[in-house]
Amino acid sequence: MIDHTHDTSATAWVASANTGHTDFPLQNLPYGRFKRAGSQQDWRIGVAIGDQILDLKAAAQLGRWPTDIQALLHPLAQGDLNRFMAQGPAARKALRAALFDALRDPAQTGSANARALQAAAAQVLLPQDQAEMSLPCQIGDYTDFYTGIHHATTVGKLFRPDNPLLPNYKWVPIGYHGRVSSIGVSGQSFRRPQGQFKAPDAEVPSFGPCKRLDYELEVGVFVGAGNALGEPMSMDQAEADWFGIVLLNDWSARDVQAWEYQPLGPFLAKNFATTISPWIVTQEALEPFRTAFEHPPTDPQPLPYLDSPANRAQGGLNIELEVHLQTSAMRAAGQPAHRLMQSNFADAYWTVAQMLAHHSSNGCNLQPGDLLGSGTQSGPRPEQGGSLLELTQGGKQALTLPNGETRVFLQDGDSITLHGRCQREGAVAIGFGACVGTVRG
Repeated sequence: MIDHTHDTSATAWVASANTGHTDFPLQNLPYGRFKRAGSQQDWRIGVAIGDQILDLKAAAQLGRWPTDIQALLHPLAQGDLNRFMAQGPAARKALRAALFDALRDPAQTGSANARALQAAAAQVLLPQDQAEMSLPCQIGDYTDFYTGIHHATTVGKLFRPDNPLLPNYKWVPIGYHGRVSSIGVSGQSFRRPQGQFKAPDAEVPSFGPCKRLDYELEVGVFVGAGNALGEPMSMDQAEADWFGIVLLNDWSARDVQAWEYQPLGPFLAKNFATTISPWIVTQEALEPFRTAFEHPPTDPQPLPYLDSPANRAQGGLNIELEVHLQTSAMRAAGQPAHRLMQSNFADAYWTVAQMLAHHSSNGCNLQPGDLLGSGTQSGPRPEQGGSLLELTQGGKQALTLPNGETRVFLQDGDSITLHGRCQREGAVAIGFGACVGTVRG
């Protein structure tokens, strides 16, 4: 699956893509939906390259593309990423190769398309800091999984010290259906949710603002072409189908959650806000960062419908993840956000393909643009908790920030930023851009 679009010697004619520290070098080329900030432009699809956006509507209008590539650009020029997703992996790979060649330094390839785009740079590029971003596609359905075994174990110990993982956890990818209407793009701010909760020493529940507001560090997977109703995906089909990945913050009202989650699971504690990063990093861009995947030999092994040689060989993804917190006082003082933790998506207990295969195993029809959350991605060490619930041991041990403030759960004005980056020897590092969300009173 590694091809010329992963060439480590390739550079772009967009200078900012060649700096070595950008999230968006030539080898990434993620998709997002944007318009010029403050304008009345229609939303359009673009590709991030360095600190710029390649406007695919403007690029398509150059009319210099081969017929098959021009056809692939057509829905994107109309701002419709879902229609492109529906065309499947062959279309995804073909357009990636064409865009890579068109953005590569013409001195390396002699590409006429690259020269044409470079000459028209003022018309086809927009600086990212001059763009307004939206959700990258129409999200039809959203399912949140629970693949972070370290999170599940740590949280389970808070409630069931002797039996933290329920019996089904190591057999089946657990998930629940979430709420699409409250998903927002990075930069989202939201009101502190209200809800019903019951204090341990209270005789009756009360209703009011959430007092135990938390974040959850996740990745989000966008479905590609999907499957027809009644036709489950095999593991091979699931592996080929998924379109790409974003960072995802599954905000959580812990006090509401504790009171409501039995017997039917999360509801109002989870559906008031979800924030995703604006750029979908495609499966092809992530190919160099695949890793071997297996459950420990002492654990139950996946049932046949959740297993394949390809999944064992390279089903995992090495994505380094971080969470940063900036309080309103830090922001007012010009102080940067403080890093709270680091973890890696390679530690997930179930792979992307297993999530898709299981979701469709009963005949459920996944559709282009459906979103799957991974569940909280914590690491094995206590300081790698992917939520404040873990880092503060259930709210019992406050965190002290560099400016002397403390946090048990989030306060009004707090901003959480998620970062993700893939890097290894022999590959060009890529990233996801920031996923930022802020709590309002």
